[in-house]
Amino acid sequence: MASEITQYLLAAQSPDAKIRNEAETALGQFQGQNLPGFLLSLSVELSNDGKPTESRRLAGIVLKNSLDAKEAATKDNLVQQWVAIDISFKSQIKSSVLNTLGSSVREASHTAAQVVGKIASIEIPRKEWPELVGLLLANMTQLDRPSSLKQATLEALGYVCEEISHEDLVQDEVNAVLTAVAQGMNVSEQNPDVRLAATRALYNALDFARTNFDNEMERNYIMKVICDAALANEIEIRKAAFECLVSIASTYYEILDPYMQKIFELTSNAVKGDEEAVSLQAIEFWSSICDEELEIQDNEVPEIGDSNALHSQFIQKALPTLVPMLLETLLKQDEDQDQEDGTWNLAMAGGTCLGLVAKTVGDLVVPFVMPFVEANISKTDWRSREAATFAFGSIIDGPSIEKLSPMVNAGLNFLLNAMKDENSHVKDTTAWTLSRIFELMHSPAAGFSLVTPANLQQILGVLLEGLKETPPVADKVCGAIYFLAQGYEDAGPTSSMLTPFLTDIFSSLIATAERTDSSDSKLRSSAYEALNQVVRCSNLSETSQIISKLLPAIMSKLEQTINLQIVSSDDREKQGDLQASLCGVLQVIIQKLSGADETKPIILQAADQIMLLFLNVFACRSSTVHEEAMLAIGALAYAIGPDFGKYMQEFYKYLEIGLQNFEEYQVCSISVGVVGDICRALDDKILPYCDGIMSLLLKDLSSSELDRSVKPPIFSCFGDIALSIGEHFEKYLSYALPMMQRASEICAQIDSDDEDMVDYGNQLRRSIFEAYSGILQGFKNAKAELMLPYALHLLQFIDLVAKDQQRDETVTKAAVAVLGDLADALGSNIKMMIKDCAFCTELLGECLQSDDEQLKETATWTQGMIGRAFSVCV
Repeated sequence: MASEITQYLLAAQSPDAKIRNEAETALGQFQGQNLPGFLLSLSVELSNDGKPTESRRLAGIVLKNSLDAKEAATKDNLVQQWVAIDISFKSQIKSSVLNTLGSSVREASHTAAQVVGKIASIEIPRKEWPELVGLLLANMTQLDRPSSLKQATLEALGYVCEEISHEDLVQDEVNAVLTAVAQGMNVSEQNPDVRLAATRALYNALDFARTNFDNEMERNYIMKVICDAALANEIEIRKAAFECLVSIASTYYEILDPYMQKIFELTSNAVKGDEEAVSLQAIEFWSSICDEELEIQDNEVPEIGDSNALHSQFIQKALPTLVPMLLETLLKQDEDQDQEDGTWNLAMAGGTCLGLVAKTVGDLVVPFVMPFVEANISKTDWRSREAATFAFGSIIDGPSIEKLSPMVNAGLNFLLNAMKDENSHVKDTTAWTLSRIFELMHSPAAGFSLVTPANLQQILGVLLEGLKETPPVADKVCGAIYFLAQGYEDAGPTSSMLTPFLTDIFSSLIATAERTDSSDSKLRSSAYEALNQVVRCSNLSETSQIISKLLPAIMSKLEQTINLQIVSSDDREKQGDLQASLCGVLQVIIQKLSGADETKPIILQAADQIMLLFLNVFACRSSTVHEEAMLAIGALAYAIGPDFGKYMQEFYKYLEIGLQNFEEYQVCSISVGVVGDICRALDDKILPYCDGIMSLLLKDLSSSELDRSVKPPIFSCFGDIALSIGEHFEKYLSYALPMMQRASEICAQIDSDDEDMVDYGNQLRRSIFEAYSGILQGFKNAKAELMLPYALHLLQFIDLVAKDQQRDETVTKAAVAVLGDLADALGSNIKMMIKDCAFCTELLGECLQSDDEQLKETATWTQGMIGRAFSVCV
């Protein structure tokens, strides 16, 4: 097999697609027929110095990819395949790979280091390769070992540390790894490749070094070798050293004080005079310090202004020198820099960091920035004007409105005039700054806005004219219009200020969306998002006629997309993007016009045409469902209620496709939500479709492939279905309730230290309670006794949740509500169970004292239901 492997690996690199495909097919057959032999052959190919470099490199890549994958399910499968291989094969493979670290062929040794990391990720947590760290360290400590071996070994150590948890190594191993890495970083190391590999390895090993950082002597040594590496002659070593400092800023913030003067000197010199790749990392260090201090401030207890974390106020102390350094970076723009989002250069990094500084220290930043703005805003050099505008826009989020409003008021007219600047970079940054001003300083509902009846016409005139600028500028103008409109949301009569301009705004945004000079769909999406927000926030009683005219215009545009000629995948993608935007606009219009009795008939009259359009959008895609069309259908169902039933037969096949879309899980989640909308619209007329829907939902819950975020909405959906079909839900009880009980048990096992899991746990708890509530309410008037066998488990779940201090308010409300539903449905049958549920009654008492009126109202209703069940007042 070995010679064939070489042949097929080389053929897999062929420019001829046919040869390539044949080679890949043959390799796949080898793998399927004899996986252990295949992996062993790859490792032998990788380790054989007599083989072509390209086949060795590819052998290592195929071997690495046979151990790991991005998708969790695929990765688990590959791991299990490796674990099942006979130990003799695995030993030979590991030996071959470790031997390859000593290869003089750089591509082979580097790939071998990656493979070592992947095997370690599987075996070290299982305690199946305990000798690995010792073998790698021996390469570093034995005399006369070549530099190439040290370099590859350090890379392997880095990959191992990247792949495993700090809990997988004992402290002695960590100490030995850090010692070897620090020695490799030392200025006495003559080979720069070894020093670079060591610095990168340290970056991956920092999470393991908590005990070492607690020891002052060891910490001083680690910080010294990093700071020395930051002064190395080689750019890549300096960059890697600053990456270590960035990681230390977020991991070991509390130990940094003694080193900050030196670090400031290093970062300052790097920002002022080093290569951009190094300068960017130096700025990133200060951005990380801001992130840490913002998190500490967020966690402070307001009453005493204290938190458990040490707040060293590094940013505040460094302001007099840090801010000027960052302001200087704003003047280093590239003449031909791309204005599209995603551009990352020194000026962007400096401005981003300045924004974080402003959020960290608030008002204190203003005196250090405004002199720079005033000195540069009117200069003839475009870089000065753009830098001044960027600086001004960067500090708008952080300082108080009281501090900023006089300056923004004074500068608003200047910024509006700057939208006519001769330089596109200045216009781009000005549009972004205006967007920030409208987002953060325009809130009529809260009683504060820089936009007045006197200046609104000028503002809109400038913005609508700005939509004709280059696509990047127009995109940011769309953002400014979006936030300008958003300010009028819930603003009552003040929203009338937009009414006279609505027709012009709509026509300008539609024209912008139809521009053909933009290379991608970003400007179109931004224009339609702004249009949606203007519709959403307008005063309906005054603008219904304008919005009702917009409806057929958007429908016509959507119809045109259905007839587009599709000859390539790019055409299909463009069609999908355009349909997404137009369906999104229709959804907003449907929600807006159906929100009032006076305008709802407009949607009812157009419903048949609208639904036909959505079905035709679905028909454009053979195997997937358009999520925006699905969302819009949910809005239509909610708007027209029982009349939606006439569309169900044709729509149901697309709903099925959506509910089975595991790969695009957002589509599946949206489809689940639409089931809820349809249940609320149709009530028991949904019954003919329930067997199919429930079957798919139960299948979704059982799937390990489906993203976990979809599962809470499915439980909520059970409640919607039960509420709609009432006693007919009986046939699904024996399937749905065990799923809900298992999910409630998962809630009890969630790691309270993992924020993401805590959030997910709250979503899961709330959705389970919503499911129980819907089922109990559905059975209340008939067959309520069917829920008696499940009542004790539900009360135990409420009891468990009541003890959890990390539950959020939505969970509390759902728990109290379901307690009331239980008492309402089952009455005196459960009074002894409730009596024994001490934490349930304690939770109810807390909610009755709550400042949240809605929660208090729910608790009061629940108290009444329990009182009725007991036949006495609780």
